[in-house]
Amino acid sequence: MPASDAPHALFTARSMSGQNRAEMRQAFDQSLKLAERNRLVLRVPHEVKPVQNRRDMHYHYRPEIFLQLQGWTDFSFPHKGFRLGPDEMCIIPAGVPHGETVHPGPEKPFRNLVAGFYNNTLSLHFAHEVRPGKPDIEVIEFFDAPNLDVFLTLANTTAQFHSVHGPARETVLKGLLLALLGLFRNIVETGTGGLNSDIGKVFQSKCIVREQFANPELGVQHIAELLGCSPDYLSHLFHTETKERLTHYIQRIRIEGAILALETTTLTISEIAYASGFADPAYFTRVFKQHKGATPQEYRVQIETHRKLQEEQPKTVYFDRLDFTHGVPLDKSAAAPDQAPAAEI
Repeated sequence: MPASDAPHALFTARSMSGQNRAEMRQAFDQSLKLAERNRLVLRVPHEVKPVQNRRDMHYHYRPEIFLQLQGWTDFSFPHKGFRLGPDEMCIIPAGVPHGETVHPGPEKPFRNLVAGFYNNTLSLHFAHEVRPGKPDIEVIEFFDAPNLDVFLTLANTTAQFHSVHGPARETVLKGLLLALLGLFRNIVETGTGGLNSDIGKVFQSKCIVREQFANPELGVQHIAELLGCSPDYLSHLFHTETKERLTHYIQRIRIEGAILALETTTLTISEIAYASGFADPAYFTRVFKQHKGATPQEYRVQIETHRKLQEEQPKTVYFDRLDFTHGVPLDKSAAAPDQAPAAEI
C-alpha cells in the first residue's frame, strides 16, 4: 500500500481482536478449500523491467500477497493491469511497481487481507476503503517468524512458477499454494509478536514505520500528523515507553529491511537504498556502515562467502569422520595415523 495513499487524519490501524483473528482464520480456511479444489484464481504480474520509479506507483523488495474478500481491487502496473475479485489471490513479486484502486461490491464494502514481510517478522492486515478508491489498514497484527525465509521462498517460487508452462504446472502450483496458505493459517492460530504488546500511539507509530518505511518523507512530523498529535509529544511518548528514539527506530527498521533485501534479492545497492526510504544511495551506505560495520556491498560479499563455505562442507559424514560425499570410499590405509583400523572379529 503506497505511503501517499495514507489519509492525513487519525491513523485507523489498531491491534487485532479475537474476532478479527477468527475472521482471518476463516479467510485462510476458505482459500485453502478453494486451492484444494483447484478453484483459487491466482494472479501474478510479470513485468519485463521491474524496479522503476513510476508516478502514483510504488514497489517493495519483498513479495506482497493479497486475498480479496469483498469488492474489487484494480491493480495497475507499468505495462498492464488486472482486477482482483472475491476469492482470488494476487502475489506481487519484489520490485514490481504497482498502484491500487479499490471498489465496493454491489452489496458488501471493499475488504481484503494483505500479507507483508519484514526482517524476521510478517504482518497480516485487513484493508478497507477510507475514501473513494483508496484503501488503508483497518486492523493489523505482526507475527514473529524465525522461518521467514520459508514464507519468502514459497511466495517467490509460486510467483515464478505461475508463468511456467509444462505438464506438471497445475500440480506444482497447487502444492505451493497449499503450503503457503497453510503456513499463514498456522501462524494466525499459534503465532505471536512482541510488537503487538504495544498500545496506543506507540503501536500505531511502529505500524506506520513498518508499513511506510520506503517513503522518503517518513519522519516524526509525518507520523505525528497521521496520529493527530504534536511531534514533540509523540517523540517523548515513544522514548518513554520504548527507551528508543522514534527517529532511531525509523532508521533501524529501514536498515533491517535493507539487510533482508541484500540477503534475499539481486537488487542493486541503489535500488535497495530507494526502496528503503533513502533518497541518496551514498547516505544509505554511510548509515548502513554505522549499523553493520560494513558497506552494503561488503555485507553482500560476506553473505556470498558464507554461503560458498557452507556449500563446500561435506554433505555426508559418518561416525569415523571419513567423507564419502562423492561416493568413492576412502582407502583406510590413507586415513590419519591416529585412526587405528577396527579390530577384526
